[in-house]
Amino acid sequence: MDRVMVITGASRGIGAATARLAAARGYAVCLNYLHSAGAATSLAGEIRAAGGRALAVAADVAVEAEVAELFRRVDGELGAVTALVNNVGVLETQMRVDQMDAARLNRIFATNITSAFLCAREAVRRMSTRHGGRGGAIVNVSSAASRLGSAGEYVDYAASKGAMDTLTLGLSREVAAEGIRVNAVRPAFIHTDIHASGGEPGRVERIRDSIPMGRGGEPGEVANAILWLLSDEASYATGTFIELAGGK
Repeated sequence: MDRVMVITGASRGIGAATARLAAARGYAVCLNYLHSAGAATSLAGEIRAAGGRALAVAADVAVEAEVAELFRRVDGELGAVTALVNNVGVLETQMRVDQMDAARLNRIFATNITSAFLCAREAVRRMSTRHGGRGGAIVNVSSAASRLGSAGEYVDYAASKGAMDTLTLGLSREVAAEGIRVNAVRPAFIHTDIHASGGEPGRVERIRDSIPMGRGGEPGEVANAILWLLSDEASYATGTFIELAGGK
């Protein structure tokens, strides 16, 4: 069976690391992006140059029609999806809850959780034996923030990742008998560009001494966990979480 993976937010960081590793392991990969066309198309070209199959597709995965079109393109150009990585995520400037407005909250929840529901819906429609599919696996990229709360910084982001955890649990039980496994990773303190979006590019270094392992993580370390959860080695794992926060 051809293995076809959709990765949301795949142009950088954890998404890009996952795409490279997945392609090296024989997946055809769809690299979803919104703004970073150059990075996504360059990564797709890199994968193809190494003998892999890759497709870069622009889509705002918080928008229902764009998600549907994204999966239609994958159907036509790569084949039926067998793996989904709900990786896309955003945060905004560090802020207390008593300063947040509804517009900010709507942006965070639309990108971080509505997108995951919409992409999971399209994946299940293709993977589920109930719909004539051959099964598959989904990995949601949550965050240790869902259990730490991110007080004084990103409580809205943390709450959206709490919703991601609940989606993981509920969907895993909903489709377990239909050939689909649903799991999540909870990374934190990873060296990616997301911290700059919150106004503190050096955040990982600032809090390094509070991390039991004494260092931040690398995107490739998260990608390894994602690929394991998608693999047959994790064939009896569903509704589970891998913590990737250096012991925090």
